[in-house]
Amino acid sequence: MTARLIAVGVGPGDPELLTLKGARLIREADVVVTPIGDRSETSIAHGIIQDLVDPARQQLLTQVYPMKKDPAEMEASWQASAREVAELVRAGKTVVFITIGDPLLYSTFLYLYRILRADYPDVVIELVPGISSIFAAAAAAGVPLGLAADRIAVLPATFEEEKLRQTLLDFDTVVLMKVHRVFDRVYALLLELGLEHQGVWVRRVGSREEEVVTDLASLVGKKLDYLSLLIVRKQSEAGGGVR
Repeated sequence: MTARLIAVGVGPGDPELLTLKGARLIREADVVVTPIGDRSETSIAHGIIQDLVDPARQQLLTQVYPMKKDPAEMEASWQASAREVAELVRAGKTVVFITIGDPLLYSTFLYLYRILRADYPDVVIELVPGISSIFAAAAAAGVPLGLAADRIAVLPATFEEEKLRQTLLDFDTVVLMKVHRVFDRVYALLLELGLEHQGVWVRRVGSREEEVVTDLASLVGKKLDYLSLLIVRKQSEAGGGVR
C-alpha cells in the first residue's frame, strides 16, 4: 500500500454499520490513530473497531484532542497531532485515523485535516465516508428526513435563537446536533411554534445505550447525554412527520 493518511468514518456506534472498505483499510493499516477528548477515558471509535486491529502487527496510537476555551492551547495540540501523523506517513507508514460518524461532518478529524492540507501538502490523504448519526437516528426513530421537494437543515443546537426560530419555520426537517446543553430552550421554542409533538430525541444511536424519545416534555430539566441529537420533522404531504 502507498504510504498515506486515511480518515475512516466508523459510523455511530454499531460495528456492523462500518463500511466494508473502512474495515479492510483498518485491517491493512500500519498505524491506527484513535482520537480521544481530554475529559474521556475511553474512545467510542476504538470500541467500534477493536476486533479489527491486531496489536501484535499494528501500532495503536491515541491522540488527545482537548476541549479548552483557550483557542491557542487547542491549536497547539492540533498542530502537534498533525505533525505526529505527518511524520509517520513520511516514514512510509499507512496511517488510518478513525472517527465516529463521517470524517467530514462535525468530526474531530477536521481539525487535523485543515492543518495537514496547509502545512504538509506532501502527505497524501484519503477519505472514507461513514454512516452519520443523523441517518442512524432517523432509521432508529423511523423518521423520514426528506422526500421530493422537502428542505433539510442540519445545525448545532447552540445556533442563535432567532436564527433557529427562522430555520424551524423555513425547513421541513431540522436536525439539531449538540442539543444536550440547550434542550430546555429549544423545547420552549418548539412549544412557541407548535412543534413540540413533531420532534424525536435520540441518544447514543447504534450502541447498547441507544434511546429514542418522542415525549420531549419528559426530557425538560434533565441532564442529557452529550451524544444525542434532535430531529424535528413537520407534517407534510410528501413525507409525514413524527408520529
